[in-house]
Amino acid sequence: MASELKGRIVEAAQAVRTAMRAAGATTPELGIILGTGLGDFAHALETRTVVPYANIPHFPQSTVESHAGELHVGTLAGRPVAVMKGRVHYYEGYSMQQVAFPVRVLQELGCRTLVVTNACGGMNPDMPPGTIVVTTDHINLMGDNPLIGPNDDSLGPRFPDMSEPYSRELIELAENVALEQRQPLQRGVFVAVPGPNLETAAEYRFLRAIGADVVGMSLVPENIVAVHGGMRVLAFNVVTDACLPDALHAVDIAAVLAVASRTAPALTRLVAEVVRRLDASNSSRASAARSTQAPAVQ
Repeated sequence: MASELKGRIVEAAQAVRTAMRAAGATTPELGIILGTGLGDFAHALETRTVVPYANIPHFPQSTVESHAGELHVGTLAGRPVAVMKGRVHYYEGYSMQQVAFPVRVLQELGCRTLVVTNACGGMNPDMPPGTIVVTTDHINLMGDNPLIGPNDDSLGPRFPDMSEPYSRELIELAENVALEQRQPLQRGVFVAVPGPNLETAAEYRFLRAIGADVVGMSLVPENIVAVHGGMRVLAFNVVTDACLPDALHAVDIAAVLAVASRTAPALTRLVAEVVRRLDASNSSRASAARSTQAPAVQ
């Protein structure tokens, strides 16, 4: 028997499919979530249809500046994709399950890979504003988890493994593309906090001491649900402000958005080329899987 959550997912996905059919859009195989100040990325799509979140049943509504609240379905680098132009956050008053609900819908639509982008604060002094960081791991300090509650085995296992929350294969692909594009790309650990206030100097010292390079108020709930559902995840963080406790300044939101906007073209080129090469990545993974299988007994 399907769970109530599964029913809501199917209903939301059906509404999107109806809009897709009307526009002649192809079923997406990859989902992309755009973070603060990065909405212009959607202009890179050959868009077939745009579905406002308000037209999708059970879909949470964005309330934060620069999060448009639209699902764009089209093609990027020749590949069918679904792009979320804006996300919702835990601090907006949504439950963790609601925050991550769009990822469930993307999976129901056919997406097997998820690319997440977000703006973040840089605590590593080697990551000044404007740095693009590929996430290698995360620390969840949000005090909640989107998987709490009854588990629907049709959506994923009760205890999902998190030994590889971000695909190592996709990270390597991103690094190779960045090298060819001469685009600096750093590896980093992301720590998620609930917000909405920014952190104190003492909190930044603590977060840095426990192993984090960058800090933000998103990404982790979406990642957990994606991994729970068997998706591969690749995440890019754009450092928009320096969070150095001994040289801390008040954050100017306009400046944060300006940094994200300046960095968006480079991030768009990077993501588009990664998307273009996903077939090679998939072939490599399939070949590796075959090579590890035991030989047939003669």
